Order: sequence, then C-alpha cells, then structure tokens
Amino acid sequence: MLKVLKFDNKSQLKNLKTFLDKRKSIQKNQTTIVSKIIKDVKKKGDKAVIDYEKKFSKIKNESNKLFFTNKEINKISKKLNLKTKQSIDLAYKRIRKFHLKQKFTSFTFKDEYKNLLSYKYSPLEKVGVYVPGGTASYPSTVLMNCIPAIVAGVKNIYLATPSLNSEINPAIVYAAKKCGVKKIYKTGGAHTIAALAYGTKKFEKVDKIVGPGNAFVACAKKEVFGDVGIDMVAGPSEVSIVADKYADPDLVAADLIAQAEHDVNAQSILITNNKNLIKLVNFSIKKQLKNLPKKNIAYQSLKNFGLAILTNSKKKILESINTIAPEHLELFTNMNKEIIEGVKNAGSIFIGKFSPEAIGDYIAGPNHVLPTSGSARFSSGLSVNDFLKRHSLIKITKTGIERLGSSVINLAEHENLDGHANSIKMRLKKGK
Repeated sequence: MLKVLKFDNKSQLKNLKTFLDKRKSIQKNQTTIVSKIIKDVKKKGDKAVIDYEKKFSKIKNESNKLFFTNKEINKISKKLNLKTKQSIDLAYKRIRKFHLKQKFTSFTFKDEYKNLLSYKYSPLEKVGVYVPGGTASYPSTVLMNCIPAIVAGVKNIYLATPSLNSEINPAIVYAAKKCGVKKIYKTGGAHTIAALAYGTKKFEKVDKIVGPGNAFVACAKKEVFGDVGIDMVAGPSEVSIVADKYADPDLVAADLIAQAEHDVNAQSILITNNKNLIKLVNFSIKKQLKNLPKKNIAYQSLKNFGLAILTNSKKKILESINTIAPEHLELFTNMNKEIIEGVKNAGSIFIGKFSPEAIGDYIAGPNHVLPTSGSARFSSGLSVNDFLKRHSLIKITKTGIERLGSSVINLAEHENLDGHANSIKMRLKKGK
C-alpha cells in the first residue's frame, strides 16, 4: 500500500522532494474562474451570490434567504443529541482554556531620555469564518476558528456554510450559537468569500476571513487577500509519523488511515528505520480499511500519496521531517525527546502512542488550523494573535530629539531623503 523510499544518501532527498511536489501540482489553479466570480459578486451583490450558490450546489428550490433567523437557529440546535452537545461543550472549554494562555500583554517603557515607547494590542472588529458543507461539515471547524477570535476580543463573528436548501449539520449551528456568532450565512464557495470580503446588502464586510475550503475557496481567499486579511491558503491535510521497532503497527496504521480518510489528496507518510515495521503497517492498513466507511477515499489517498521512508540514522529522520514540514507530526519512538530538539518545520507535534492526531482535531486544546503543503517552514497554526492588531506608540521628549536627531539626519541624508532630515532639523532649530 505505502510506496517505499529508501533514504540512505543525498540523491534520495531529491526523490522525496519530487514526490511531495507531485501532490502540490494537482492542486489546480482556479484563478480565471474565481476572478470572474469575485467580479460578479462585487458588481451584482446578493443576486450573484444566490445564482452561483444554486448553480454550484445544484439547488432547485427558490429560496433566497441568505442567513438563518434566530428562531431557525434555536430550532435546529434542539435537534442535536445530548451526547454531542456535551462533547462540543467540553471541546469549547478545553480549546478556550488553551487559547487564553496565548493572550499578549501591552507594554510601556521609558528610555534614558524619558521617551515614552509603547506596544498596544486591539482586536479586529469583524471576522468571517468559512465552514465547508457536505462531507466536510465539521463543528470542530467552528470551534477552532471562532474561539481564538473570541479570546482576542472580536465582537462580531459571521459564519458561512453551504445550506441554502436549509439542510445543515445541527452540530455546526449549536457550536456557532455557543460561540456567539452574529449570523450564519447559507452559502459557500468562492462567491461567499467575495461577499464577505467586499460586503453586499445582506453580507457584512469583514476584516479577516478564516477557515478551510476546497480549491475554489482557497483560490478566492488568495485573490481577496490585501483587501481583507486571511488566515492562510490551506491545502489537503497531512500527517507524518516517525516510528521505530518498538511502535505498535496497528496504531501507526490507524493514524495514517485517519488522515487519509479526509480527502483523496490527503497525505500520510511513515518515517522509520525498521524495514519490518513497514511490512506490518501495510498489512494492518489493508485489514483496517475493509471496515472503514470512507475506505474508498482513504485507499485513493494512501495509494497515490502514501509513503514509507526507510532511513538508517536520526540525522536523516530529521532531514526527512524538515523537508516535508508536515501539518501534523506524530512520534512513536524511544528517542522522541532527541527528535523534537531537531524538528524545525512542523505544525503540531504529537508525542507518544497515547497522543493520536485525532485528539488534536477535536479536544486537546491547541488549534487544529495548521500550515499545509510545506508552509510550516515559514508559518504557524491559527492563534489569538491572528485576530489582534499591534500598534506602536512613540512619544519623544525635547531631550530625546536633541540626543537622537543628529543620527536621524545622518541616516536620512544617506538615503537621499532630505525631507525626512529637514523635519528633524526644523524641530532642533525651533527647540532652541
């Protein structure tokens, strides 16, 4: 099932990069189509949103109601069973508790010239949360995207999920209600991203859009960035598992499958120094797939993008990890601590056999919105900081400008910015 790549020399690193690039290349660029959709929404507003929603979702009813009323929200929430409600409540509590630790503190200090220098934080005013519909309709997406915004102090959170036909997962509605979402819009796709970015009569214009989506949604977020903030341009989910001869092959296989069932383009990679483990894991994968409801999705993912990297040293294990820069990294070895010290590129790291990635998706506490497709090389998971603006405050004293002014003048003149230099010279002259 898993293809095997022997990583025992430098030339194999090139083969690994080629394998990783293959998956990235199939994430087709939808820029031309998406640009037209965005242009139509900016021009025609809600009508364009409704037309595109009915076209892409193949909705035949005539409903033009773009968001759920409070009465509908309360009615739908009541349909959710008690056990799921309690699970959402527990997840909310744990995720909030973790994110409360991320809150930043503003600071002020005076330097030797009594200049007052400050750093201040303020929350965004309006945030749009996109939640996919269909097979990827997850209440965990609501919690992970809304809670850091709540902790940051965002007062106006708007959520959008495809449900113009009024068919919606009640767990999403319950989670959104618990998070104090102002409105739940019934549309999805690139047209909804455009509506949130630029505003319409019914859609609030937001400051930032967060949340996962298909290739069209990801492309739309990329296109509107600059006019509005975004969290990241995310690709299909991925996991890399480092395991040695002491690892349980059934648990390793289960976690590879758990990631593969997300999407046919998801990626599951095993990194090991034990050839026999690969055989045992492949055997277990075949056995476990037989009873999996989403076995066809998982099978395609593992067949096309699954990989077992066989290497003979800790150095090459780390080189593999840092080259892949996985969204999720699991460690099933007797040298986890040493590996962690050498990991530079990874979204979240799960340590030991009782820490499957699945627990991080729902209830551990840290955010599950993480960088994909190698972007963990330069970015991090969603946090409270993503919903805060940072402001510098500068108050210079007369002594301060007298002591620092000459250096500013020197630097400004060096950069041929005489206007800058003159703004300092005038103050020095007037200050005497």
